[in-house]
Amino acid sequence: MTSTPLSRSEAKDLTRRKLIRAGLAILDEEGEAGLTTVKVAKAAGIAQSSFYVHFKDMQELLRVLAEEGGRRLRHSMREARRAAREAPGDLERHRDTFRIPLEAICRHPELLRIQLRARHDPSSSLRDFAKETAAAYREHHAADLAALGYTADDEHGRRRLEMIADGINAATNALAIGHLEGRYPDLDEAADILVALSRGALRLLRSGSGRDEGPRPPEPDDPALHD
Repeated sequence: MTSTPLSRSEAKDLTRRKLIRAGLAILDEEGEAGLTTVKVAKAAGIAQSSFYVHFKDMQELLRVLAEEGGRRLRHSMREARRAAREAPGDLERHRDTFRIPLEAICRHPELLRIQLRARHDPSSSLRDFAKETAAAYREHHAADLAALGYTADDEHGRRRLEMIADGINAATNALAIGHLEGRYPDLDEAADILVALSRGALRLLRSGSGRDEGPRPPEPDDPALHD
């Protein structure tokens, strides 16, 4: 049985996918310094000139790699948080919401390093993209907090949600990098720290101003929250 020949658009899409996979593999193995059009094209099995049919330059390929990785990660995080909300007493599901981004960063750490560098480098062509990506994660975490009932009805409340979301993002990045550097060998332990940080943040939101000294609100997975 003979296979149906690919259409021109299908063949073009297949080649583009090969370039993306090749670029990610080289980035993982050699870092950004090892990423060249010659290496990517060779690894994908195409002529170097064909690279420019699909990408304007290497910066565009890097952007696509980060976009695709970020899209998959946000989808996985959203599904994990949905599962955690459905079973608020299941600590393992809650831990998964933090383990997933830690594992994703550790699989492709150079993508995070590139975005962190670009975000703080005014000369980087990826700076705007890196800032947009950071904002997307911030909004993603803030929306999840709002879905848990921590709504922001005014500018003060919205600012608090965004600050906590930024803090969780920064802590996730720092612990993942610490794991890669060998300082924090156990990712489950790192996930537990993020769980503890998130619980503290949720208590802060529940306390209103965060300055009162009244009784401590129950934990998010405490049955008292769901009576």
